[in-house]
Amino acid sequence: MNALRGQNNVQGACDMGALPNVFSGYQPVADEAANAKFSQAWGRDLSKQPGLTLTDMFPAIEGGKIKALYIVGENPMVTEPDLRHAEAALKKLEVLVVQDIFLSQTAKLAQVVLPGASFAEKNGTFTNTERRVLLVRQAIQPVGESRPDWQITQDLATRLGYPMNYASAEEIFEEIRQLTPSYAGMTYERLQVQGLQWPCPTLDHPGTPYLHKDRFTRGKGLFQAIDYKPPAEVEDGEYPLLLSTGRSFVHFHSGTMTRVSPSLHHELPEGYVEVNPADALALGIEDEERVQVSSRRGEIKIKAKVSRKVDRGVVFIPFHFAETAANILTNPACDPVAKIPEFKVCAVKVEKLAA
Repeated sequence: MNALRGQNNVQGACDMGALPNVFSGYQPVADEAANAKFSQAWGRDLSKQPGLTLTDMFPAIEGGKIKALYIVGENPMVTEPDLRHAEAALKKLEVLVVQDIFLSQTAKLAQVVLPGASFAEKNGTFTNTERRVLLVRQAIQPVGESRPDWQITQDLATRLGYPMNYASAEEIFEEIRQLTPSYAGMTYERLQVQGLQWPCPTLDHPGTPYLHKDRFTRGKGLFQAIDYKPPAEVEDGEYPLLLSTGRSFVHFHSGTMTRVSPSLHHELPEGYVEVNPADALALGIEDEERVQVSSRRGEIKIKAKVSRKVDRGVVFIPFHFAETAANILTNPACDPVAKIPEFKVCAVKVEKLAA
């Protein structure tokens, strides 16, 4: 996985090549020049064939094509659709290694857990959503047996026969800027003054606050009309409501970090299903009442929240909460191009629990 190649910097996925079809800075693995450049830098002939997306990996595990998985900082046992199916796939692996800062739901299934260090325990850079690269400095020593990610990955690669000999996060960043044109003008010295937004191609470049300020990179924008394609699953007599999942303002993603914060837990301690007042009345459900939500894949028991935020016929569940995991219900059907599952629509029913 080229995205995990011994670097301490937690970057945007596309920036550092965490997508299966690109190296860092959106450089395609299939591009001859880019592939040759990285092959020479890393001393190995690299495949020009794009790898698998996460949603493609689970069928590959079931088909026996993937026997080992090394997961860094992700928690698919909360974030994947049809979690029972995902759990069965992960349990089929011969080896599952999880590297994280907390014992996540996924880490609990692993044969090996490698304790990574948090942002406060290491040096490096972060790239935020506005493409701004920010330098972070170690504030405390790593707690317990935890170590910075780059050190763990470097030692593991060396033991597996690919020696890595980086001395620091800064040395890794130097390699990043040498191989990635959009980062070429950034150095730790410059980043100590202020963050810089890529592309920053030269040492005297100020960075790029607006990526498409005057024109798109390709010139004029390209618009294409596409035919409507209905979701893989729609409501019916057995499952009359549509479920949409998403985030709350309090927690982030699988809640691995935010749900261990006492203040954030106080703001939102548990999951809920939002139900329109008209649907709640028809179902005989009251606000704060615990109900059962079921789909063709499973069921959860969860607190009802009667709210006009959702339309009639639609319910909403935030997906942060493992105890009331929305993705037990969701459909793993994927968009054939983007490979994104239909998290935002699946058929469910909501029922009162027996007294």
